[in-house]
Amino acid sequence: MTLAHLKPTVPKCWLFAASGVMWSAVGIMMCATAIGWLADGGMGRGMAFATAGLMLAMLSVRWGFGGIALKNIQRLRRLPDRGCFFAFQAWKSYLIIMVMIALGVTLRHSSIPKHFLAVAYTAIGGALIVGSVDYYRHLSRLIRTASRRRGQRQPLP
Repeated sequence: MTLAHLKPTVPKCWLFAASGVMWSAVGIMMCATAIGWLADGGMGRGMAFATAGLMLAMLSVRWGFGGIALKNIQRLRRLPDRGCFFAFQAWKSYLIIMVMIALGVTLRHSSIPKHFLAVAYTAIGGALIVGSVDYYRHLSRLIRTASRRRGQRQPLP
């Protein structure tokens, strides 16, 4: 048995699904954390900070996370029909993810007031959730295309 047998190989559509689920899950977690912090500060103050975070999220999608998602989708499209499950993110992205996690832990344990951190968490979390839609959209196209191809291959009655 070689090491290649241990590689978790999956159809390419699973890579798009894994990326979308990861982006959505992290985005939801970050937004939920922000909501918890903002709930402690009162309704009016919380809504102001949440609105600021959502506005930043839309800007982040437009000029940051949306482009990252589209670049990753293009990279995934160039992969063979089956690939390693962990290829749903580029290898350098795993490094960036580790840095972002470390930064998040550091910020959460810093003396920065949580309502200010909630703006950043809402912005990044919201951008991740909106960016994940691109992965789901592409996954849907892949599934429709595969269904059409299967339908065309069926013998005539």
